[in-house]
Amino acid sequence: MTDTDTTLQPKKKGLTRRQKRAVSRGVQYAVFVAAVIAFAVSADWGRLQNQFAQADIAEQMFPDVITLALKNTVLYTLSGSVVGLVLGMVVALMRLSSVGPYRWLAGVYIEIFRGLPALLIFIFVGVAVPLAFPGTEIPGGTYGKVAIALGLVSAAYMAETIRAGIQAVPKGQMEAARSLGFSPAKAMVSIIVPQAFRIILPPLTNELVLLFKDSSLVLFLGVTLEERELSKFGRDLASTTANSTPILVAGLCYLLVTIPLSFVVRRMESKAQEAIR
Repeated sequence: MTDTDTTLQPKKKGLTRRQKRAVSRGVQYAVFVAAVIAFAVSADWGRLQNQFAQADIAEQMFPDVITLALKNTVLYTLSGSVVGLVLGMVVALMRLSSVGPYRWLAGVYIEIFRGLPALLIFIFVGVAVPLAFPGTEIPGGTYGKVAIALGLVSAAYMAETIRAGIQAVPKGQMEAARSLGFSPAKAMVSIIVPQAFRIILPPLTNELVLLFKDSSLVLFLGVTLEERELSKFGRDLASTTANSTPILVAGLCYLLVTIPLSFVVRRMESKAQEAIR
């Protein structure tokens, strides 16, 4: 074979990068579809329906599951978020303080309450506080205890979020406020904090979603029938009916709140990214 014949032969080319990505996606889709089909074929849907989807049992839950359980869950969440936001703001400012002991106390608080499980905080508020202070009643009864327990947990996370938001505000904003005659405290409250909250609103809303789910720990405080939230309400009916349908309905009620809130978070995050661009 001559050199001319060799040069005239077409060169063999492999798949392009785009084609490789297309093949990879196709394989992933095929594996996913196969897994779904295998799950659908192997599952015993009749037994699942008998245990989790009894319409007559679900009907017995209404309207109490909405007017009582869901209402209490929302109240617990809102009260805990208010306490957590106020306490978190204080801890965040202490964390940014020029006074060393304030920074040390804020750091210890954040590390402790972010490291402990929320369950232990609920047990501490419900058991340890009454033992440590005999005869002392937390205002608001169960609602007050839940607000404090959820607030202590959420404040540790909110404090770090608020601190990050404050530090994200350009330093020139504080300098401009001081040049206009604002005191450091007034500049922080009037200029820096409002701008910081516009930055941290999405993660704070996401924290609200987490608090909504953590409110299920209220059962460890010992609640009355009128103070039950969704998880306790569903578990009680599941025990009474010997069926898991109430737990499924309670889970769906959680989704009625968490999915819209998650959608709001995504919308706020996308708007924030558009504003940056």
